[in-house]
Amino acid sequence: MKIRLGYRIATWGSIFALTFTATLLTNVLPESGPQPVKPAAGWVLPADAAIPAVLPADEPANPLTMLKPVLSTTGRAVVAAPRWPSARGQADGSSTGLFLPSGGALPVNARLNEPVAPPPAPPSLPARPAEKPAPKPLSERIVEYHLSAELDAQGKSIRGTSAFTWKNPGSVPVQELYFHLYPNAFESKKSTFMKESGGKLRQDASKEGSFGSMIVSSIKTLDGNEIELSDRIEYVQPDDGNKDDRTLIKVPLPKAVGPGERVTLRTDFSVKLPQVFARMGYAGDFVMAGQWFPKVAVYEPKGVRGRADEGWNLHQYHGNSEFYSDFGIFDVRLKVPSAYTVAATGFPTKPVADDGKTRTYTFYADDVHDFAWSASPHFVYFEEPYATPHLPGVRIKLYLDPKHERLKARYMTAAKKALARYSQWYGSYPYSTLSIVVPPADGNGAGGMEYPTLVTAWGAAEENPSLELERVVVHEIGHQFWYGMVASNEFEEAWLDEGFTSYAEDRIMEAEYGVRPNLLIESSYITNPAALKLHSWGYSGHNQYAENVYTRAKLVLKAMERQAGLETMDKILRTYFQRWKFKHPGTADFQRTVEDVTKTSWQDFFHQFIYNGMMVDYAVTGIKVRKATENGQPVYENSVQLRKLDGTYHNVPIRFRFADGSELDKTWDGVDSEVIMKLNHASPLAWVALDPQHSIVLENKRINSFMKTEVDTKLSVRWNMGIVKFLETLFGWVVW
Repeated sequence: MKIRLGYRIATWGSIFALTFTATLLTNVLPESGPQPVKPAAGWVLPADAAIPAVLPADEPANPLTMLKPVLSTTGRAVVAAPRWPSARGQADGSSTGLFLPSGGALPVNARLNEPVAPPPAPPSLPARPAEKPAPKPLSERIVEYHLSAELDAQGKSIRGTSAFTWKNPGSVPVQELYFHLYPNAFESKKSTFMKESGGKLRQDASKEGSFGSMIVSSIKTLDGNEIELSDRIEYVQPDDGNKDDRTLIKVPLPKAVGPGERVTLRTDFSVKLPQVFARMGYAGDFVMAGQWFPKVAVYEPKGVRGRADEGWNLHQYHGNSEFYSDFGIFDVRLKVPSAYTVAATGFPTKPVADDGKTRTYTFYADDVHDFAWSASPHFVYFEEPYATPHLPGVRIKLYLDPKHERLKARYMTAAKKALARYSQWYGSYPYSTLSIVVPPADGNGAGGMEYPTLVTAWGAAEENPSLELERVVVHEIGHQFWYGMVASNEFEEAWLDEGFTSYAEDRIMEAEYGVRPNLLIESSYITNPAALKLHSWGYSGHNQYAENVYTRAKLVLKAMERQAGLETMDKILRTYFQRWKFKHPGTADFQRTVEDVTKTSWQDFFHQFIYNGMMVDYAVTGIKVRKATENGQPVYENSVQLRKLDGTYHNVPIRFRFADGSELDKTWDGVDSEVIMKLNHASPLAWVALDPQHSIVLENKRINSFMKTEVDTKLSVRWNMGIVKFLETLFGWVVW
């Protein structure tokens, strides 16, 4: 799922505070170059700190000039995301970017003109994708659903039946089944989802008085002896005991299902749709049906995701959680008013039947773990076949809101680029279709979401949207790989799909659209780090969830790339994808893949940054300069105190600048909690900077990474206790 920036004003306000404060500090500090330095008798307080501006990676960084804000062509001192064709702001979980014009990367202040349009997608090979069942199973196919449903467009409801077969993948008999009834999250303000979310997801809020629900009116066995089981249904709340939450039910069976055996049930159900919110509902006559049928929970055999004993993975629907389900087959029949067009998971198996009042659509999908659909009388439909050497052939189908009909080429190009690159990097997209739904402007509660072979873009609120149009399409198509095929548990390990997808999204946006992620700014957003392997409701709120599961997880993967190298990182992710597609991996499975590929232990890295919530924070905490004599010549004994305040990063770069203008670069192994570096030099030390090229991705507190030997003593303590502490507090308050 794509997250929009919910606190844009606060975020840019903090950046403004940074640049404003940087301006003040710049006026206080001298320009770079040789400066007279008076030897200090004792340890100097870190009176001024480097507030980094955005610099190109290959430009030598001067910690003094780093304090100056970047000037735009309009003269405004801001650090801004690029515009193409017009910027609307980033989504939290995605990157603030710098546009890289063709021919190489340039810093923000070198962008004198708006960038030209990006190049087209790779040309298609001859393609005639066959929409038919896979010749052989790609997954275990634990489930098989035969669903039939009818949309009541006036009543905003769905009535349906499900003939459902489940295979026991374990080694012991199973006496009961569990089903998720996700729409019940919206039946009252007392549900766990509504209590945790406050009735708000991203920038979309539930409408007052608008509720949704699911009723299972009948559930019968279909093994020759039809037995009604609805009177046995029990609502369960394994996570919080909230008796007002009815999103998970237990259905005891009349007979246990043995290992490898199957059971078939018929279910009659109805769904009341809310006004669109949190991925499902209606906006006028637009409908998004996500999580719309009773969905069986996942029964995990021993060893899956490190499980010690087999059993059901059971969770309610939470404010932050998404979904987890088993692969199988979906055969679906949908009846809608005759004016409506339907977009759905999978491909049509029959021509649309229209009796003048209703249309009946039939869809089929195999080796997927969910089925979603959307319907509207206003969809503008386009379709193109597409194939590359790594992509056998797919029909890309657009279901556009009329307001975005003229933008069809942008949607189609983004889809082609994403499918081509992901298939090249990780493995082929195996399905014959990919559908993209663009909701209306008031339907954005359904936007920015992934389902197998179907994704939704942002609602069509803007006539000339920024690159967020492409970014959200690229992100959601990334989920076809990280969630769709590598089916991690989004309840318990959401970073394995959101973090991976955010990392892959950045690579596409840089490779295809020239937008480089501004990792320096993004790392500064991390003000409340936590372990990545947490249940989604285990975070303190949505802000901490998004900060870690999207942004920090992406930064962790980027740090791995910096450590292992891009080529090796590509091999890691490709190996992980190929090893775990159509399965349910966990974090430990990813760690094993990393270690298998690199032939080295990553235990310390995973322990610090994944299993725990550490970042990197190295500080210059003191400088002492003493004048001495050596062989009759004056010499300065310069001592620098360095401290490690958080996680370990090996080989920390250090730059020393002396009063005579000379510089010395050294490297610290970063292991000890405190070290004192001593340098004898003909001149006293002017300043010292840690990681001047900003190569440490997970460093999020660079305010203490720079120190001058001597500043105006009247300002020293005042600046240290005033501005520095103010900024630290500011970050803690407003960035997320």
